[in-house]
Amino acid sequence: MYMRSIIKKIYTILLALLLVAVFNPITTVKAAALTNVSDTLSTLTELTAADHTIVFTTPSGVAAGETITITFPDSFASGLNGVDFADMDLNDGSEITLAATCSGATWGAAVSGRTITFTSCTDAIDPASTVTIEIGLNASGGDTQIVNPVAADSLNIDIAGTMADSGSLAISIISDDSISVTASVDPTITFAINEADMTIGFGTLSDSAARYATGDGNGSAVETEAHTMSCSTNADHGYSITINGTTLTSGSNTIDAIGAVNSASNPGTEQFGLRMTASGGSGAVSAPYAASGFAFDTASFPDEVAAASGPSTTTTYSVRYLANISSTTEAGSYTTTLTYVATATF
Repeated sequence: MYMRSIIKKIYTILLALLLVAVFNPITTVKAAALTNVSDTLSTLTELTAADHTIVFTTPSGVAAGETITITFPDSFASGLNGVDFADMDLNDGSEITLAATCSGATWGAAVSGRTITFTSCTDAIDPASTVTIEIGLNASGGDTQIVNPVAADSLNIDIAGTMADSGSLAISIISDDSISVTASVDPTITFAINEADMTIGFGTLSDSAARYATGDGNGSAVETEAHTMSCSTNADHGYSITINGTTLTSGSNTIDAIGAVNSASNPGTEQFGLRMTASGGSGAVSAPYAASGFAFDTASFPDEVAAASGPSTTTTYSVRYLANISSTTEAGSYTTTLTYVATATF
């Protein structure tokens, strides 16, 4: 009877344990491997300060009170060059506030030897989050970078901590990661005057009406374009177009140049001058030739008529010429040769 009672008690205990196991299963949390783990450096050159951008996805997330550690390999023998929390950014889709020690939602970020430890007090990172850690000048407010070790392949950086997940990545440090590339661009300037209108004329002048030069040499009573010229350059300081020559001359007789003041046409008074307009590029007509009146400043010859202050695509200049005479202007055949020169400043 006594043995039967003991067996019955044992049976009862085993049954109770079985029921507990069935209705209260034990949950086991297993560590997972970090995925999509990488570290992008701003330079791979040995013994050179570099930024690090470490990225990984954590399947399990990081719970409040847990840590993330980033441990650099032995080759970083001198440590991490004094970086601190101000040289780091931690982001899980939104920026996480860092300090030397954690407090509330603020994470702590501390460096000991070759290991950086991020510690959460009350904040957490959700499962399946992508975490980005920036270290160096790429961090907001960062002013210190980690110095690369001597050249070596497959230097492992371990990511762990008290969080459930862990992983590692490898970087390669080389003697020099920079390729020196050289190229040259030849200085250029292009200047042209419409060859179809290299000889222009006013026809017969009159003291009662203004005349304007035309490409056919007959002149016009209406202001018109006599010829065009164009200029372009890749010069840093652009170009200048100047004019040189004399006013209309017949032997010892001349028709007065208008001078340095842009002036309207005044029939019955001797006047010889020009004005210009510009289109395209960044070139512009220079004073006093840019207004609606005319000028011809022989006292300043060679005088600038147009210019660009920097590199310019093609600017086309339309040039118009005016001639007026008085009733006492000497008879004769009046001519002049005007020379335009374009000079680039590189």
